[in-house]
Amino acid sequence: MPDLRITLIQTPLQWHDRAFNLEMLAHKIEEITEPTDLIILPEMFTTGFSMQAPELAESMQGPSLHWLQNMAKATGAVITGSLIVMDKDNYYNRLIWMQPDGRYTYYDKKHLFRIAGETEVYAPGTDKLIVELNGLKICPLICYDLRFPVWSRNVQNQYDVLLYVANWPAKRNIAWKTLLAARAIENVAYVVGVNRIGEDDNGHQYSGDSMVINYKGDILFNAADEAITQTITLSQQELMDFRQSFPTHLDADAFRLE
Repeated sequence: MPDLRITLIQTPLQWHDRAFNLEMLAHKIEEITEPTDLIILPEMFTTGFSMQAPELAESMQGPSLHWLQNMAKATGAVITGSLIVMDKDNYYNRLIWMQPDGRYTYYDKKHLFRIAGETEVYAPGTDKLIVELNGLKICPLICYDLRFPVWSRNVQNQYDVLLYVANWPAKRNIAWKTLLAARAIENVAYVVGVNRIGEDDNGHQYSGDSMVINYKGDILFNAADEAITQTITLSQQELMDFRQSFPTHLDADAFRLE
């Protein structure tokens, strides 16, 4: 079974400056020296976590989509992260899953962070996304989704990797780290969390703490509060062996999300 090589980019973001952030991230991507299959950027990687959607939103034919297409083609890797998109008269916090051949799919954040006013600006998503890469099925979600385990429930091993891109503030980093581990253990899946660092113009501090956790809850990688570009290999065979020896999905409660 093939392994999956993922690269996490944890970085500060320049507030509301798409051109700066895209150029900065392009340099970081160009400096990746190890082979990789998937490059993961934070939530709202072009702007920081902002409620100024009318000024910042792009269409699905905007410059950031073209940038993602170019970067994926140049690296031969899938690139993912979320940005502010306007689509059919609604604003979305939308994660783009961009393939090297230029094709893409997307996931719209379902759980909007009402404390910051996200529910007043953005429309919620309604559908989960599960994509396949190197034989592993991946479920990408966004930040606040982490607090809602029913939405990420791995019914009958639908996915192998649960992925969160985030702008998760430092003052709640204990919740971030605890919930990432919980999602890995309860779903018997790899969990990857990619957060930003630095301070935004609202005065919110971000400590990073990007993590890769395996299906047993073991931490494979834990970033400090610094800019990092880190490549980690996820073993499909080890996951399948563990699930065979510890088949919790056979005893899971049957329920349906209404």
